[in-house]
Amino acid sequence: MLRIILIATLFLQLFIVPVFGQDTLAAKPKKDKEAWKEDHIPFKATILSTVLPGSGQIYNHKYWKAPIVWAGIGISVYFIVDNNKNYNHYKDAYLLSLDGNNPYEGQYSSSQLLSITDQYRRWRDLSFIAAGLIYFLNIMDATVDGYLVKFDVSEDLSMGIRPYTEFATYPINGLTLSFSL
Repeated sequence: MLRIILIATLFLQLFIVPVFGQDTLAAKPKKDKEAWKEDHIPFKATILSTVLPGSGQIYNHKYWKAPIVWAGIGISVYFIVDNNKNYNHYKDAYLLSLDGNNPYEGQYSSSQLLSITDQYRRWRDLSFIAAGLIYFLNIMDATVDGYLVKFDVSEDLSMGIRPYTEFATYPINGLTLSFSL
C-alpha cells in the first residue's frame, strides 16, 4: 500500500505539476542575451567579489571563473589549517623535549623538533599569503572584467601596415600603422 502511495505521489509531481506551471513561463517576455550588458555596473562586481569571492565573476557572467576562485581559496584554507595543526603539534613536542620528556625520543632531537616547527610555521604563513593573493586577484579580475563587459571583440578588428611618404620641404619616408574597428 505504501508503495502505491509513493508511486502515485511521484507521478503527480513529475507529470501533473509541470503541466499547470507552464502558463507562467509563456507570459514572461524573453530577455535578450546581451541586454544585461546595458545595466551592468562594474563597481558592483568589485563589491560583490570583495564580500563573497567569486560572486563578482558570476555577476560578470564569467561563470567558469568562480569555481577556480573557490578552489584556490579552499586549498589555501586547507593548507593553513593543516600546517597550523602540525606547527602546534611539533611546537608542543619541542617544549616537552626542553623539559626532558621528548615524545619523539630516538627519532628527533630538540634541535630537529625546533627546525620542523619553524618549517611548518613558514608554510602556514605562506598559505596565508597565498590566500590573500588569491582573494586580491579575485577582486581585480572581477573589476577588470566588469569594465571590459561592453568592450567590442568582434571579427571586424583588423590592422594594416603600409608605406608612408610625405612631401613637405623635403621627402619623409616611414611606415603607417592603421587600425580598423
